[in-house]
Amino acid sequence: MAELSISVVTYNNKDEIGRLLKSVIKYTKAVDYEITVVDNASQDGTVEYIKNNFPTVKLIETGENRGFGYGHNKMLGASSEFHAVLNPDIELRSDVLSELVNYLKANKDVALVTPKILNPDGTQQYLPKRKPTFKYMFLGRLSRYVKAFEPIRDEYTMKNTSMTEPTQIEFCTGCFMVMRTEYFKKTGGFDERFFMYLEDVDLTERLSKYGKIMFYPRASAVHNWEGGSSKNFRLMKIHISSMFKYFKKQRENK
Repeated sequence: MAELSISVVTYNNKDEIGRLLKSVIKYTKAVDYEITVVDNASQDGTVEYIKNNFPTVKLIETGENRGFGYGHNKMLGASSEFHAVLNPDIELRSDVLSELVNYLKANKDVALVTPKILNPDGTQQYLPKRKPTFKYMFLGRLSRYVKAFEPIRDEYTMKNTSMTEPTQIEFCTGCFMVMRTEYFKKTGGFDERFFMYLEDVDLTERLSKYGKIMFYPRASAVHNWEGGSSKNFRLMKIHISSMFKYFKKQRENK
């Protein structure tokens, strides 16, 4: 039984997945791990590429694309102690996974941890760390077009908060999260009503019932992020739909 299970959900990610898998294999040395790629019916040769180039990687073919959370929930039967969720566009440049596992081992009160996320040029990528609100989600999103809204986005991402040491946060990005598998199972995994977007904050909130959610800046990974929903109208519609689903669920749970 591997100490750490890793899941990556793909949908037409042939151009990205190789970089991620090579980096995990190259750098992850201090923890016993197992990688599973869950493919949501890719049509670009992703499956064939993985089969031909990464024989040690487990592959689950869902045969349909029902979203990010649906794919990752295929790992709810994992027998590992810790479980990592990685995006296909992540790239490791150090043994960050072992560092995060060791942090969880040393801090029993932590349920979920995420590292510092970097842009390919090495600068920090400021991703949300506070619980979403309408102000953060809508006005913060407009900050790239309206300079007056930049402080709202900065507040949402905690950009101006000094975080040189492990810091408790409210929102853990789904591009790179490591959790205790036991708690992942207890929550029932991702809410599959979210096709994509906001399922990570929803899971974070449910995991917070079992322990702290932590940002760990001593370790980092690169996120080759393209901000798809700000450039693609179809993805933007999915993002907006997920926002309303999230806020509706929040009202229902009060």
